[in-house]
Amino acid sequence: MFEWTQNIDWPSMLLSTGQTLYMTIISGIFTFVLGIVLGLVLFLTAKGGLYENKIVYQLIASLVNVFRSIPFIILIILLIPLTVLIIGTMIGASAALPSIIIGAAPFYARLVEIGLREVDKGVIEAAQAMGATRWQIVWKVLLPESLPSITSGMTVTLIALIGNTAMAGVVGAGGLGTIAYNDGFEANNNTITFIATIIILVIVFIIQYAGDIITRRVDKR
Repeated sequence: MFEWTQNIDWPSMLLSTGQTLYMTIISGIFTFVLGIVLGLVLFLTAKGGLYENKIVYQLIASLVNVFRSIPFIILIILLIPLTVLIIGTMIGASAALPSIIIGAAPFYARLVEIGLREVDKGVIEAAQAMGATRWQIVWKVLLPESLPSITSGMTVTLIALIGNTAMAGVVGAGGLGTIAYNDGFEANNNTITFIATIIILVIVFIIQYAGDIITRRVDKR
């Protein structure tokens, strides 16, 4: 072991890494589901959509735009009452999940909407001409055709989630953000901050690599 790493509490670093992965995975699952639902609603209720509805579209679009615009660190503070109501505390990895999910889902929803808009309208019209119902078009045409974009968008969102978990760590959520700030920055121990940063970069590279592979495999074009 290098001498410059001897002052690092490796069990705490390992625990913090686990907390970061926990926050990323759990929030990623909820973000994926909510993002697809919101993205579909935005696409289907937009002008010319299969379920065109101006009121529903404007309502969902407004909510998405509002939560996308709020800086994450402020969103955490604003959602403290909701977090305490749901989780029972505002401290810890689980307490960070509501803010992370609510902050990321609207972002991913827009990426899903963009992916759906990229689907060739000719394919949709062909399905309608063959008598496919609207839900059949959604499940058998729109989602499969936009899957590469949806997958690529989820990769981008997961990487953004890593950054959000780090920011959440500054306000007591745990994870690599907490150890980098408390044991690194506050204690003037640059080595801990450096190691935490390296671990985060490794996680990001793994997510990007896996995402690229999945995107290529689902892309049938």
